[in-house]
Amino acid sequence: MSADPALRRATYADLEAVPSHLVAEIVDGVLETHPRPSPRHGAAASGLGAELSGPFQRGRGGPGGWIFLVEPELHLGSDVVVPDLAGWRRERLSAEPDTAFIEVAPDWVCEIVSPSTERLDRGPKRRIYANAGVGHLWLLDPRARVLEAFANAAGQWLLLATFEPGEEVRVAPFDAVGFPLDALFPFDEPQPPQTPSAEA
Repeated sequence: MSADPALRRATYADLEAVPSHLVAEIVDGVLETHPRPSPRHGAAASGLGAELSGPFQRGRGGPGGWIFLVEPELHLGSDVVVPDLAGWRRERLSAEPDTAFIEVAPDWVCEIVSPSTERLDRGPKRRIYANAGVGHLWLLDPRARVLEAFANAAGQWLLLATFEPGEEVRVAPFDAVGFPLDALFPFDEPQPPQTPSAEA
C-alpha cells in the first residue's frame, strides 16, 4: 500500500509555486503560508529596523558591527523560514551570499506576532531557531504593544525582559543603546514615560 500522500514532506519547488502575495515557509516538512503583513505589523517591523540600524549597523551613536535584513529566507537544516527581521554579527556574515537565501543562522531574530503567524512564531519556529543556535529571539506583538526578549540558554529560551508602552527597550544583544518602545507604533498616541512611584 502506498504511503499517505498527506505525509509527503514539502519541497522547495512547492514553496516556489506559492503566489507572491503570500509569505511561504517550510516548517517541520509542512508548507506554511500566510498573508503579507498588515500596516501595523509593517510599521512595527520597519520602525524596529530603523531604531537598530543606526547605532548597531552603521555605528551612529552605537557600537556598530551588525548586519540586519528584513524578511530574509533562511535555510536552517530542512526548514525554510522567513523571520520579520534578522541580524548577524558582521564577522559571521562577512560576505554577501551568492544565493537568494542564507544558510548561516542569525545571531538575533525578531518575529512580529500576528493572528496569522502566532501559532508558528510561538511554537515550532522558536524551536527551529533554538536548535539552529540563534542566540537571541524577540517577539513583538504590535496589537498588545508588548515586546518579549529571549536568550538561548543551551537550546532553551530564557525570557530576559518584557517591555510595555512607555518603557525604554534596552536588552541584549542591543543593550548598548536604548529606544522607546512607543516608537514602533506610529498609529498610536505615545504613552508618558513610566517612572517609579514615589515613596510615601
